[in-house]
Amino acid sequence: MAPITVNEQGYYGEFGGAFIPEMLHPNVEELRQKYLDLSSQPDFQREFQHLLRDYVGRPTPLYLAKRLSEYYGTTIYLKREDLCHTGAHKINNTIGQILLAKRLGKTRIIAETGAGQHGVATATVCALMGIQCIVYMGEVDIKRQAPNVARMRMLGAEVRPATSGSKTLKDATNEAIRDWINNPVDTHYIIGSVVGPHPYPDMVARFQSVISEEIMWQLEEHTGKKYPDAVIACVGGGSNAAGAFYHYLNEEKVRLIAVEAAGEGIHSGKSAATSVLGTKGVIHGSRTLLMQTEDGQIVEPHSISAGLDYPGIGPMHAHLISTGRAEAISITDEEALEAAVLVSRREGIIPALETAHAFAALKYMQYKPSDILVFCLSGRGDKDLDTYMKHL
Repeated sequence: MAPITVNEQGYYGEFGGAFIPEMLHPNVEELRQKYLDLSSQPDFQREFQHLLRDYVGRPTPLYLAKRLSEYYGTTIYLKREDLCHTGAHKINNTIGQILLAKRLGKTRIIAETGAGQHGVATATVCALMGIQCIVYMGEVDIKRQAPNVARMRMLGAEVRPATSGSKTLKDATNEAIRDWINNPVDTHYIIGSVVGPHPYPDMVARFQSVISEEIMWQLEEHTGKKYPDAVIACVGGGSNAAGAFYHYLNEEKVRLIAVEAAGEGIHSGKSAATSVLGTKGVIHGSRTLLMQTEDGQIVEPHSISAGLDYPGIGPMHAHLISTGRAEAISITDEEALEAAVLVSRREGIIPALETAHAFAALKYMQYKPSDILVFCLSGRGDKDLDTYMKHL
């Protein structure tokens, strides 16, 4: 298999690119030309590493989950991204992007959010740097993720509701792109996942790659091995998975398992199982797999989890799944809720609903007692307690 990498035009195989309105071309082009150079400068790296360590709290632990391992009859490690400042992996990327935005002379930040974790992480770095912040969020998600909306407002961000379509993540992204078209000069758009036009999928994956970088040396400390048998992560757009997979992409002995939301069932008409239901098309600036009708209209996704409620996946994941490098597993709302309760009561860790989907994949996976499985525990479940309580 050819090495998995992104080319200069932003393609992973046949997926990726930059399909953007003419008005956005200067912004995206400026970012494309400068992101690698700026982010590799010694002063950028010094500031980035300092903030990851002293502000975010990295490295996050790689934790041997003894009672889960016993329950499933294998060895399970949890990469504890829930212990990052703000409660999820999203902060790794927003710190990288705010440092880029500052160096590009931007004075206004916009973002989109579904589960609200990316919105909180963006509001956090904007407060840290004293930069104006506007977060677009679907009206439905504003209701179901109220704790995170309160956090964004406490941090000084303006939360603008998206009231079109399904009033969820896709619609928030549409609104953010409209804003960017209207404010191209002073505004940087911090995209929260490995989606959007090039260079965003590559840039976000690079900022999140700290996850797999740490897993490698931490696993070696724990077990003497750098390479687990499998890395498992939930995928909506897919930034936590991109980060967890990154340093293993070209190590074929490591299975990569991408777990997506099947909602009420893959073929129920209320699902977000893009790997099964998706076909090739363009959404939010890149060519990828997305759920669409025969005439190219987006099919509304559904998931109990606001962070997985997206009709597409990032182009890197589309490439990994379509080439067979990654395995995709689809998990229903009910299965995710059951897994969340199991993890909470076996390990004393309440996972985010998104992460709960990843744990639920174990019942569909084949593994041996001698295997080492690493789960990216992408976020904590405080924001989902209302949903969990209704389930209980």
